[in-house]
Amino acid sequence: MHFIYPAFLFALLTLAIPVIIHLFNFRKFQKVNFSNVQFLKEIQEQQSSRHNLRERLILASRLLALFFLVLAFARPFIPGQNSAGAGRQNVVSVFVDNSYSMQTLNREGSLLDDARQKAKEIASAYNINDRFQLLTQDFEGKHQRLLSRDEFNDAVDQVKISPQSRKLQEIIGRQQSLLLARPGTTKAAYIISDLQKNMADKPLKADSSIAYSLIQLKAGNLSNVTVDSVWLLSAIHRPGESEKLVVCLHNYAGEKAEKIPLKVLINGEQKALGSYTVAARAVQNDTLSFMGLQAGWQQGEVQLQDNPITFDNKFYFSFNVAQQMPVLLIDAGIANPYLKAVFAADAFFKTRNVPEGNVDYGALSTYPLIVLSDIKAISTGLAQQLKTYVSKGGTLAVFPSANADLANYRLFLQGMNAAYPEKLITEANKVSGLNRQSPVFKNVFESFPQNPDLPVVKKYYQLSAAHGVADNLMTLTGGQTFWAGYNSGKGKVYVAAVPLDEEFSNLPRHALFVPVLFRIALLSGHDLPLFYTLGQDEALEIPPVQIAEKQLLKLSKGEQSIIPDVRQQEGSTLLYVSDQLHEPGIYTLKKQDSTLAALAFNDNRSESDMSYLDAAALKEIMPKSSALITGGNASLKGIVAETNLGTQLWKLCIILALIFLAAEIVLIRYFKPGVAVVKRPI
Repeated sequence: MHFIYPAFLFALLTLAIPVIIHLFNFRKFQKVNFSNVQFLKEIQEQQSSRHNLRERLILASRLLALFFLVLAFARPFIPGQNSAGAGRQNVVSVFVDNSYSMQTLNREGSLLDDARQKAKEIASAYNINDRFQLLTQDFEGKHQRLLSRDEFNDAVDQVKISPQSRKLQEIIGRQQSLLLARPGTTKAAYIISDLQKNMADKPLKADSSIAYSLIQLKAGNLSNVTVDSVWLLSAIHRPGESEKLVVCLHNYAGEKAEKIPLKVLINGEQKALGSYTVAARAVQNDTLSFMGLQAGWQQGEVQLQDNPITFDNKFYFSFNVAQQMPVLLIDAGIANPYLKAVFAADAFFKTRNVPEGNVDYGALSTYPLIVLSDIKAISTGLAQQLKTYVSKGGTLAVFPSANADLANYRLFLQGMNAAYPEKLITEANKVSGLNRQSPVFKNVFESFPQNPDLPVVKKYYQLSAAHGVADNLMTLTGGQTFWAGYNSGKGKVYVAAVPLDEEFSNLPRHALFVPVLFRIALLSGHDLPLFYTLGQDEALEIPPVQIAEKQLLKLSKGEQSIIPDVRQQEGSTLLYVSDQLHEPGIYTLKKQDSTLAALAFNDNRSESDMSYLDAAALKEIMPKSSALITGGNASLKGIVAETNLGTQLWKLCIILALIFLAAEIVLIRYFKPGVAVVKRPI
């Protein structure tokens, strides 16, 4: 047994007071003369023994009552699991999970309502002078301070559902940052959550000076189907043309979901409709087609009907339908007639020819496709800017010059993991094969002849072996690469083994040249992402935006409007939204009154998986100094008090003190052994 306030034990010295009073409580006897004292002496002996018994019982009752009263003030307890710091001020951090999954219902209502109640019960188990931190998924700055018990209860009542979803290790780290800054206190941390499997996948690390308790709230097993992601098959979107949207459906339940209704809305207008069956615990991709889009930003929404979990039934996306596609042609000063003729054949392409010395580096990111042709040696500045352009998602097509500086091309292309011309081969050759599995040739041929007419080559540059994976569009007899694409960063580089010169090959006039170049252009879109994820994508990279000193960029949705932090970097503009966005949907990016883009934000789909960590899994990942408390109908107050302060005995001491005090009163009033029948002399 231990004491919270052992100094009160000095009060046990007061037990000597009743003893002293008992020993020195002498009575003054009155003299009475009797003729014969023989019988009187006998009565006196009997009364004296009975009187001594009564006095000793009263003394024992007084001593025991005083003894237990002193113990009550000393607060005795039987040590519990986390009671080493009893007597010091407690600093308690309580995390209340307010993610979407906490909307699930149990017997107490929603899990969030249950979590609020548990948090208040935890606070009530501590003393009024202890201090508390409330933490939620939002990690708000106002929660990085200590509160009194009343302030804590008020803050708990204000907790609402949030789109954020954090890992357990993040939560523990946040709690430690505040608790470890309070030396000389007893530290405890509680995490109240449904503890989904996505919250932890490896053992947790926690400071051993903090006692952690995980309180798991349980709901029934619920089925749930959601849209995990979407993507468009076309990189470039043209007005009036057909679009194909791939929808990724995920069934998180252990049973098959049948005939789930799904529809696609574009700018509020229904464009596609379907009904799908998804196997248990399966991911399924389905394609929906629609058309009739006008030029401009398109605000898309995928809706499905799936109950009882509805927070993930909508998925937002946005994309831009361009009236024209800009293409930059960089040459040595004389425009290549073949390239000019190819892109002039379709009004959708808007080309601009610039000599290599007059390139506007700041505007490179506005071109989905840049074609480099007939340049003997690429300057260092242009080479560096083109590498940056490709790394950020741009597409570069390279046709070497007839008198190319091979060392210069090697230095330029090798840095982008692309093949480079090694030497000039003057022997005639012929293209022997097309890679019809390449995205460039997909849907190009309705039927493919057995003996196709392929380009003839008079002389060519032998291309080196590339470090990256090559998408060989055309190969020569003997297996040499004739035209291939290479991934570099987020973009792609296409390198041809011949210049666009009929002295090298008939490629510039061949029937394949136009469709291949068109396909490269149409696959070259590096538009903004279709969607972002709340809580994950805090830095949004957009094409460069020039703003004056007093101009601001705003993200608006209905009446909600935020001002992101804007930072310029090479070839792009970064928008930092931090934790300012809390609702999914489509936000309009504006510069004063002009609309720059439409950006879609969705909730984190990790909350859609309604599977939870069981006791065995939690035991493996929990720190050694932590305890697992399963949420139920029982009050947490007693559990927390026993865990952190041990079994409290002061109430028992008060009860015993009252019992012995009552015993003393009974002895004084009703136990009178001196009153007895006595024989008197006659």
